[in-house]
Amino acid sequence: MDKLEKVELIREKTGVSYEEAKKALEASDWDTLDAVLYIEALGKINHDNYSFKEELKKTGKKIKEKCNPHSSAADKFFSWCGRVVRRSMEIKFKIMNNDEEKISLPLLVVVLLMIFAFWITVPLLIIGSVCGLRYRFEGIDTVTVDLNDLSEKASSAIDDLKKSYEG
Repeated sequence: MDKLEKVELIREKTGVSYEEAKKALEASDWDTLDAVLYIEALGKINHDNYSFKEELKKTGKKIKEKCNPHSSAADKFFSWCGRVVRRSMEIKFKIMNNDEEKISLPLLVVVLLMIFAFWITVPLLIIGSVCGLRYRFEGIDTVTVDLNDLSEKASSAIDDLKKSYEG
């Protein structure tokens, strides 16, 4: 179906002008159902001629996205924030001593401590490393940077420094 036939189909089914049908098709990348949803979102459909009511009911969410892109951007942002918070609660920051778990905190708590109590948290982590504590992250994907290897390397470097000063 060429572009002119699509414009004619949209015009017949929705009762809008050629210009409005063409504008809707261009806005929806020439997808006829999306164009009808776009026209419906703008409130320009003549409901007496409207023959896509079932398709519209199935894809009602698309109307909001086409009509108000700012609200969908806000929805996407808040959805992303929710995923980040949920994921940060799943990842655990563990403090270990001699391979025995002493403390386990959600990553969100550690990040908040780093933000609001930086001058207390960082020195405590450094002192803990010098005193032989090990830090691990559990629940993190191995595809991303492996923070546990980085933590082990830092602990090993501190141990090497201690041995060089003792010896």
